[in-house]
Amino acid sequence: MNNIDIYSQSNFLMIKIAYLYYIMDMPQSVIAKEFNISITTVSRLLKKGREKKIIEFVIRDPFVKCLKLEKEIKAKFGLKDVVIAPVIKEGIISLETHEENTKKRVALEAARYLQRIIKEDDVLGITWGSTVYQMINYLNPAQCVPASFVTLHGSLSYYMSEWDVRNLVRRIAKAFNGKNYSLPTNAMVSSKKLADMLKEEKDIKKVFEMYDKINVSVSGIGSLYPEFNSILSRHDYLNPDDLDELVKENVVGDIALHFFDRNGRECKTDLIDRTISIDFEKLKNIDMKITVASGEKKAYTVYSALKGKLIDVLIIDNVLASKILDISEEEFISG
Repeated sequence: MNNIDIYSQSNFLMIKIAYLYYIMDMPQSVIAKEFNISITTVSRLLKKGREKKIIEFVIRDPFVKCLKLEKEIKAKFGLKDVVIAPVIKEGIISLETHEENTKKRVALEAARYLQRIIKEDDVLGITWGSTVYQMINYLNPAQCVPASFVTLHGSLSYYMSEWDVRNLVRRIAKAFNGKNYSLPTNAMVSSKKLADMLKEEKDIKKVFEMYDKINVSVSGIGSLYPEFNSILSRHDYLNPDDLDELVKENVVGDIALHFFDRNGRECKTDLIDRTISIDFEKLKNIDMKITVASGEKKAYTVYSALKGKLIDVLIIDNVLASKILDISEEEFISG
């Protein structure tokens, strides 16, 4: 009879080893020394305990549900990756506080995801927004990856300077100790003629040339359906005529300052010619487009972006994930 057969006769030993390893967090090497057995025997006893159901692992809801949602969304939309932050409403808090907490949990997952996948030769395109802002807050400044970071559009500093893309790209580059490239102009200008002139300026042209090198993008997403929740729908960015044109085009959201419809296609208005940003088709061709979003109210917008192949990696909360799948099922039944 070999050693593992001898030791496996004692269920108590198996239980004790499991307790020390999983509950007391004791290293296998220490356990082996304690019982005068080899580390290999400790490992085999732990495996045997799992096989005999003496050791079982339980992932509780909503955590296990997140794994199921991830698998379903990834398969349904052909995504490269899906990360779902489990969010539970804790105690008696306001809706506003709950939404902010949810955004922060999703932003934390986005920060950890970016830190796992980023490489030093990457060129990352960054958009403006509160979720991207929160994501950068969670980055570990000790992880130095000298990648390049580029603004995907011009400035919106007149809304909230801390969310502005130039500040965000500067901060994320500093966090990774990388290089940053920014468009030194406002995002929206008064005419196509002015936009075309600006794009020929040396500093701006240099950034536009960088767009061909971007292989990763990180963006939030603005919702304009069923309600105009996107900050871009405000009159200090879009005038009433602009909004009317977008409604006629069945607008549902915006990403990197491009407005898109229910099928994820760009809304054809003259906003395209007046906006200083990466070209929509060039945006779609980025190898890894990471979109970070939170809140059930963005479900139709995210679903439309998924239909239009505007997303490769989706990082969201579990409530939003469930709603996206509900919408997908409703469309399948009605279609």
